Amino acid sequence: MQSSLDVVGIGNAIVDVIARADEAFLAEAGLAKGAMTLIDEATAQSLYQRMPPGIECSGGSVANSIAGLATLGAATAFIGKVKNDQLGNVFSHDIQSLGVTFRTPPATDGPETARCLIMVTPDAQRTMATYLGASIALGPQDIDRSLIKAAKVTYLEGYLWDPPRAKEAFLAAMDIAHAAGNRVAFSLSDPFCVDRYREDFRALAERHIDILFANEAELMSLYEVDSFDDGLQAVRAFCDIAVLTRSAKGAVIVTKNELHVIDAAPCAEVVDTTGAGDLYAAGFLYGLTRGLELGECGRIGAIAAAEVISHYGARPEADLKALIQPALAD
Repeated sequence: MQSSLDVVGIGNAIVDVIARADEAFLAEAGLAKGAMTLIDEATAQSLYQRMPPGIECSGGSVANSIAGLATLGAATAFIGKVKNDQLGNVFSHDIQSLGVTFRTPPATDGPETARCLIMVTPDAQRTMATYLGASIALGPQDIDRSLIKAAKVTYLEGYLWDPPRAKEAFLAAMDIAHAAGNRVAFSLSDPFCVDRYREDFRALAERHIDILFANEAELMSLYEVDSFDDGLQAVRAFCDIAVLTRSAKGAVIVTKNELHVIDAAPCAEVVDTTGAGDLYAAGFLYGLTRGLELGECGRIGAIAAAEVISHYGARPEADLKALIQPALAD
């Protein structure tokens, strides 16, 4: 069947709370700088009360990528679980206002809508404390087969691999996508996730994933190697495409037969690295679903990532379509 959607994302439906903080605050809160820590509802409430003033906006890793794709003009959908509470309404309104199809039924009881408390230190590193709340209630019953079958790419995040029912939902979505002749993309999300599910993620890379997104630390953890190059050689044997981001060093895109080194796009000032990988994935998938060469896809991803790190928040503020035009014209 002909695809009517470019990308459907499945992931945590989260509202981000972003604030500036110093390293002393991170130490006092017991948070590992630059990493993501899962917290319970009581800790989320306590930490929120102690955080410096910040901004609140809809987030979630794959949801951020889908928002970026929609901003670029792609046809998108998102599957994720919220509760019918205030933050759930905020999330639903935000993502639908971008033109994203979002019709996952909200939960009527149980945990509240998820939130991620993000502390940004002066060096622009972000440290995340995440209460997953209602998002982990996602299950196979929430997978919209029609959306998966209609999308060229189904994109999933490692952050949501923990709950057993969500894991079942992911595997079901992968099977539906491949049965329809479509591709599956997956983000390793965080070294924390890789450390917990290394064997699972390796198996996914070998059997289910067509496009893998990973940063340098995640890749090296996945294959338990001491160098980026060793990780690169390990991953290229399995995935059709591996998109490996390296922060200021840019990115490397590999297949079994190709290797593309992509420079980081210029950024006048790095303000907040929140969402850099998410927007890189958005730009890359935008190019890929339009049939562009992998190097071009990587350059679009770099431009999108540079835009999002130039300000607070994980959603683009500038006109991404205008920013990528020079890359498309080359």
